[in-house]
Amino acid sequence: MEKRFNIRVYGILIKDRKEVLISKEKRFGKSFTKFPGGGLEWGEGLIDCLKREFKEELGIDITIEKHLYTCDFFQESAFRKGDQLVSVYYKVNSQQIQQIENGFKALDLEINESNHFYWLPLENLTEDDVTYPIDKLIVKNYLELSL
Repeated sequence: MEKRFNIRVYGILIKDRKEVLISKEKRFGKSFTKFPGGGLEWGEGLIDCLKREFKEELGIDITIEKHLYTCDFFQESAFRKGDQLVSVYYKVNSQQIQQIENGFKALDLEINESNHFYWLPLENLTEDDVTYPIDKLIVKNYLELSL
């Protein structure tokens, strides 16, 4: 089996210093909750990737405020055994933030996929609200840095 890197870029979007945007998805027969973002495509930079993902999924433009974290440990992909994830997180903002309502359905879905976005109150957010280990680390250690 060929071993590959899978580079993922995520945006932490916070509304009114009170709520963070979370994506609830179902893909490849698995349900999961994560921060918005996705995979780097060939020829694309990290920031271009993140801007593209927000535009494709939510129809909004974002600005990058600051880098929060780059994964510095081995994490195997949940979808492709043998692939190593490299996840990068940025604090982002948008002038169009108010148009994202709870339950907003992603714009770029394939057949048999679902993806909805929800605002979760920061004061109630716990590691249990997200599925993946690196997202849990962000909730535990880095989310307060994004305020």
